[in-house]
Amino acid sequence: MAMTKPATRPGNPRFSSGPCAKIPGFSLDMLDDAPLGRSHRAKVGKDKLKAAIDGTREILQIPDDYRIGIVPASDTGAVEMAMWSMLGERKATMVAWESFGAGWVTDVVKQLKIDAEVREADYGEIVDMTTVDYDTDVVFTWNGTTSGVRMPSGDAIPADRAGLTICDATSAAFAQDLPWDKLDVVTFSWQKVLGGEAAHGVIVLSPRAVARLESYTPAWPLPKIFRMTKGGKLNEGIFEGATINTPSMLAVEDYLVALDWARSVGGLKGLMDRADRNAKAIWDFCESRDWIANLANDPATRSNTSVCLKFTDPRIADPAAFAKAVQKRLEAEGVAHDAGAYRDAPAGLRIWCGGTVETADIEAMLPWLDWAFEEEIEAQAKAA
Repeated sequence: MAMTKPATRPGNPRFSSGPCAKIPGFSLDMLDDAPLGRSHRAKVGKDKLKAAIDGTREILQIPDDYRIGIVPASDTGAVEMAMWSMLGERKATMVAWESFGAGWVTDVVKQLKIDAEVREADYGEIVDMTTVDYDTDVVFTWNGTTSGVRMPSGDAIPADRAGLTICDATSAAFAQDLPWDKLDVVTFSWQKVLGGEAAHGVIVLSPRAVARLESYTPAWPLPKIFRMTKGGKLNEGIFEGATINTPSMLAVEDYLVALDWARSVGGLKGLMDRADRNAKAIWDFCESRDWIANLANDPATRSNTSVCLKFTDPRIADPAAFAKAVQKRLEAEGVAHDAGAYRDAPAGLRIWCGGTVETADIEAMLPWLDWAFEEEIEAQAKAA
């Protein structure tokens, strides 16, 4: 017997893991103060870019002696900038437990051809970071956007390490507590957790990272958009708002609006609490059902932003086709957009739970997931 459709729908059905949901109540009118048609090098442009850097430091509680720069090409550009500029001085360790981490492995091993040890774990698992050699330069993601697995803490990273730690934190920044003293390079894009407009990356450098830039010159040529030094010294302008190439002042304004909203919900603590509540609603849903489970096997490593789910019902003959069919039903009903698993990840669903998502929308969507599952099980049985 078919299950009755739920009576309530999410107010905002956008659960994409990037670009993510805009801040609650967003409207284009909020961007009226953007200096459109003005140079980003004019005072008004520089002031906006500096405000974005200062707001990033404030909300993320980044130490005063760390540099923050806005760079091209989203988080990808920021990670590539770090790897091309800093790696090669010593052996590297590439740590990957999901598709983006695997991409950084490819760049280092096949493109830069650096001497590197590769440490990998399957989707749903994480590499044991206590076994990593931190006298090498270590490149890793903090939160696996495509696997729903995150670092439980930075406790494994020693304070007296000789190498640099280069951390892709794009789906962790603004939702998880990053231990800045354990991280030398941190990269992210504001199109993730704060729902900003895409194409801009942020790179954060510790004093140790700056020292590496000023003491080491890679053997390979560096494209202009990767160069962070001038005359052997850090180009300080990049970290004061003088971007390497032309930024979108509309996107910067959107980020400033999102930072203001972050302040209004209690800053980093408020953002983390919102993400935790959202993720817990889904975790509790999974615990009360025997046909769906979290892809992350260890509760300590479950992401509170990119929550990845797998179907576990033994009646499902083709998991990939089943997951796609459930996603299609949710999409058609307008209750969950872009909730499919990443293309390289195991078949299932991926529901974004960052702070710009309202818990009430998660709670309104979950009965529809019940409905879509039952509908598809029944359709599968009829087709058999």
